[in-house]
Order: sequence, then C-alpha cells, then structure tokens
Amino acid sequence: METFNLFGDAWDFEEEQGAFQIRRAGVGRRLHSELIGASLYEIDPGRKLWPYHFHHSNEELLLVVRGRPILRGPDGDRQLEEGDVAWFLRGEKGGHAVRNETNTAVRVLMLSTTLMPEILEYPDSGKTGLRDARGERRFLGRLGESADSWDGEK
Repeated sequence: METFNLFGDAWDFEEEQGAFQIRRAGVGRRLHSELIGASLYEIDPGRKLWPYHFHHSNEELLLVVRGRPILRGPDGDRQLEEGDVAWFLRGEKGGHAVRNETNTAVRVLMLSTTLMPEILEYPDSGKTGLRDARGERRFLGRLGESADSWDGEK
C-alpha cells in the first residue's frame, strides 16, 4: 500500500498564466489509481486555479485541506472553510472555479471520476475542450461551423 501526505510539497507540475496559477501533485497517479482521479493543488494569495468550467463526463469533489478559498459556482461565489467539501455534478450545474483572496496559501484536494472521452466547457471564454478515450487532448478552442452527418462525405 502506498500513501501520500496532503501537507507535503512534492509538486509534479507548476504553471502561471496571468492571474492563474497551477501547482499540482498528482495524488491518484502516485497511488496508481485506475478509476478515481485525485490532485492536490496549492493556490497562492491573489491567484486563481483553472478558469470557470464544467465537465460533461466526470463528476468532481473538492475538499479544502488548508485555508479559505472562494468557490465560484452556477449560483455565485461562496467562501469555503478548512474541511468543507463541494461536489460538482456533470454539466452546467457543476460549473466551478476556485480562487484565493486571502494572504496565505490555500490547498484543495480534487477527486474525480476518470471517464473518457470527456467534453469540458469554459462559459466565460466560449471555449470547448475534447479529450479522447485515452484522455489525450483532441481539441481546445471555440467551436465553429456546424455540419450534418453527410457533409463532405463521398
């Protein structure tokens, strides 16, 4: 049996883009999970984790490990406390984004199902993301012209 400590600093990935900051430890991968994804994120003061989005295939759960993040959901913003858990359903009702408006770092654990293929939508920017059956990104952008099943076929 392998373990992972939520209070350690063994990050797998770090990226900053404008107000957004991703500092992630792939908990599920480290523990060799097959059906449940898990990532620990740390968000510095004044920063945001991922843009507002929702998933069509997967549900997610957020557990506040440390700090007091702001959760943006379909019904607006909500201050969370250490130990709070939020569940994000599939589709628009599960829309979410997390930000840190405090002056200390925040940690959240995100757990999710790992169903593929997956469609993600980013309502603020009008983007859509598509992942194939292996979880590889196939598309991230704004959808264009619609076509029927037979358009362009011979």
